[in-house]
Amino acid sequence: MHTVSIERVPSYDGELVASGLRRLLEPLGGMGAFVRPGERVLIKPNLLMGKFPEAAVTTHPEVVRGVIEEVKRAGGIPLVGDSPGIGSYGKITEQTGIAAVCRESGAELVEFRETVTVQGSGLFREIRLARPYLEADRIINLPKLKTHEMMTMTCAVKNLFGAVVGTAKAGWHLKAGADRELFARMILEICLFRPPDLTIVDAIVAMEGNGPSSGDPKQVGLLLAGENAVAVDVIAGEIAGIPKQLLFVEQAARKLAVEGVRRESILTVGLSLQEACSPVPFRLPPLSDVQFGLPRFLKNRLRSLLTTRPVVDAGKCVLCGICRDTCPPAAITIREKRLSFDYRACIRCFCCRELCPHDALNVKEGAILRLVNKFTKR
Repeated sequence: MHTVSIERVPSYDGELVASGLRRLLEPLGGMGAFVRPGERVLIKPNLLMGKFPEAAVTTHPEVVRGVIEEVKRAGGIPLVGDSPGIGSYGKITEQTGIAAVCRESGAELVEFRETVTVQGSGLFREIRLARPYLEADRIINLPKLKTHEMMTMTCAVKNLFGAVVGTAKAGWHLKAGADRELFARMILEICLFRPPDLTIVDAIVAMEGNGPSSGDPKQVGLLLAGENAVAVDVIAGEIAGIPKQLLFVEQAARKLAVEGVRRESILTVGLSLQEACSPVPFRLPPLSDVQFGLPRFLKNRLRSLLTTRPVVDAGKCVLCGICRDTCPPAAITIREKRLSFDYRACIRCFCCRELCPHDALNVKEGAILRLVNKFTKR
């Protein structure tokens, strides 16, 4: 059985988070079950971009602080590291409150820069991952529970995509991003190559809607933890009320018969799942579910009608060029002082929306997709 612990923590008050973490980890054997004295422990939060903690885009600094203190209590040496999609690591860690927490707690802040090419045993034979991620004695995965415009949900497994460094993320989006199932397989293989020793989910305030960066904060009041990242995702998806067919990472894990994906193999402890499940399911982003199940000849002909696509909100766009510079297929240009999209080249990965610091990109559904979504309950 794979155990997933659930604990009620109503706010980010430091004392409440600290005591909540201890209760959360107790059924799993405490932090001492995962960390030995003298081990270098990499804490991997979600540091997608430079947003203040209240935006619910990144792992909250008080959760990071609490985990650092638990690692120190177990005798470990805490490191905090990630590779944001865009922007200065220093500025992002300052704005998200993570840098201050590291200074105050004595944890080392590590930027993922140097990479190592690893040989995979699955579909993807070579993947370049951050050296600090591979060389840490222990990894504690610290995701934020959020909806995601490409993958429906980002949580335990998806957070490990941060082990891919900087601009290399765009290359993987180009390679696998045109097919959600393929992209899910890729991030699952990263997880399987170097699984985290422990995953702790920040779901005190989660995100719903147009996540992972443009959605709305949703008060959930929970922390989740487990040794198996896939099992943690399965329970997180149930708590969020997301239909199984829209959880692409879980579907990929099911096809590969990955340990932890079968619901009957997961034991939840602490707060009951009935109490933990959101009374109102998370509001989901407008996913273009239809395009990936079509034959290629139909998909190419009807793509604009059957998919969502990014569009610019001219009133918010400042033409900073971040979306253009990070677009994997180079489908965005700036012409005559406005953004222009080549939708034939666009792979609908929504990196542009994910990384836009001004929330200036929206999603527009194709005409047929609007009709499908109108008459079909997700």
